[in-house]
Amino acid sequence: MAEFKTQVEQYRLFEIDLIGTAEGNPYQDVKLTADFTNAETGQLVSVGGFYRGDGNYSVRFMASTTGRWSFVTRSDDPAIDGQTGIFTVTAATQGNHGRVLTASEALSGDARKAYDSELRYRFVYEDGTAYQPYGTTCYAWVSQPADVQDRTVATLAKAPFNKIRMCVFPKFYDFNTADPWAYAYPGTRETGFDHTRFDEGFFANLDRRIAQLDDLGIEADIILLHPYDKPDWGFSSMTKAEDEMYLAYMARRYGAYRNVWWSLANEYDLMPQKSLEDWREYARVVMANDAFGHLRSIHNCIPIYDYNEPWCTHCSIQRVDVTRTTECIADWRRAYGKPVVCDEPGYEGNIYWGWGNLTGEELMRRFWEGAMRGGYVTHGETFIDEGEQIWWAHGGELHGDAPERIAFMRSIFDDVPFDATPLDGDLAADQAWPIANPINGSIEVAPAVEKAAQYWDVPVLRSGDDYQLIYFGWFRPKYREIPLPSGNRYAVDVIDTWNMTVETLPNTYEGSVRVDLGRQYMAVRIRKA
Repeated sequence: MAEFKTQVEQYRLFEIDLIGTAEGNPYQDVKLTADFTNAETGQLVSVGGFYRGDGNYSVRFMASTTGRWSFVTRSDDPAIDGQTGIFTVTAATQGNHGRVLTASEALSGDARKAYDSELRYRFVYEDGTAYQPYGTTCYAWVSQPADVQDRTVATLAKAPFNKIRMCVFPKFYDFNTADPWAYAYPGTRETGFDHTRFDEGFFANLDRRIAQLDDLGIEADIILLHPYDKPDWGFSSMTKAEDEMYLAYMARRYGAYRNVWWSLANEYDLMPQKSLEDWREYARVVMANDAFGHLRSIHNCIPIYDYNEPWCTHCSIQRVDVTRTTECIADWRRAYGKPVVCDEPGYEGNIYWGWGNLTGEELMRRFWEGAMRGGYVTHGETFIDEGEQIWWAHGGELHGDAPERIAFMRSIFDDVPFDATPLDGDLAADQAWPIANPINGSIEVAPAVEKAAQYWDVPVLRSGDDYQLIYFGWFRPKYREIPLPSGNRYAVDVIDTWNMTVETLPNTYEGSVRVDLGRQYMAVRIRKA
């Protein structure tokens, strides 16, 4: 008989537990699917189940609609075939918004219009609530001892992040050379690993950690494969059939968690044994076994993947140029027409590699530059003199200056209108603010002049004539004279993005406003009064 709860909240995990055969190798030999039907709407969702060892099987489901649901199982094991049940899905409570999706996929009607030309570059939750990723990277945190994992969760509970990049397999790299507490497969380094079975203890812990992230409102951007492997681990050199068995298992086991994203690989191009067609096939396997359609991408080292491929829902890009980093988001938006996440812009820290010894000021500059160009940026921290754990690999505690300032940045961008467009974007003529011509200083509104000024000087976000945000980055003008659209009055805020202050000028302004600056990392926000 199937065991399950008779009531579950919308978008929450619903699980059917079954007892069947333990003979042979059920991971490969037993097929299990459950068909879920909403009695009110007739909606049908077929979900693949998975084996958990010792004769235990599970099917996990996430309902996107409320009402009375029923299920029936289908299996070639008679003990778990034809199991039925009825349960009720209640409305989502406050703070429960469902999966993160692209705005283009999730929104319809008037909700789409609010984003205007920015629709294809944005994320929203399943219920339409806006979502802006402020992620961090913590590759091997679930491979660490339990106390380090617990400390990581405690740190995340106080941090500003709402997404985390994390691996399933352990990672072997500088400052991260220890064996993990457990492996995804049964076996040892000495005897080898059985890639036809999975270790339930490892995956039960992964279940728990992903659920803890969900409780904190953090998306788990799960990196399925990566090249940083020990020869006697062998997880990066499995056969294609073994890879696909693993990918199907992951999609079936974790697809019903609302906070999951799929990253096929970290630095896919460092795995030359896998062809581009292999990655496309791996994407098809994940999509076929994830009944809930989570976000999907892949991450590069040097050559950027072609995110125009239809299986990619968004771009997950590591900067390649060591100096021009998140500034490239404008180019990537034009190239791919999808949300762009610069998931590796460099890390705050003091590791000897150039990607990991940025100052906090420079990492935050890259955050602001990327966001001002209509994209998203991911944090990382690599201090090698702050205890045994390095956040980027192990988790533990944070030591840098950036997290506090990312929280401040979130508060500023929470106020940015949905349709705010980077100045080098597709601005309509009626969105054009007056601006000083960089050639002769005259005030003009021609779109060509606006675009020239974007690259000449500073990035700008605008929403019609209602809102403008200007970021000066490492430049430090003594003051700036900013022209304003005619016929309106405007309130002006001077934002110190590093010192985390907002100074509202004492009056409202029309025609133009002089703003005193004089420091680096300043921004100016202008809103219709």
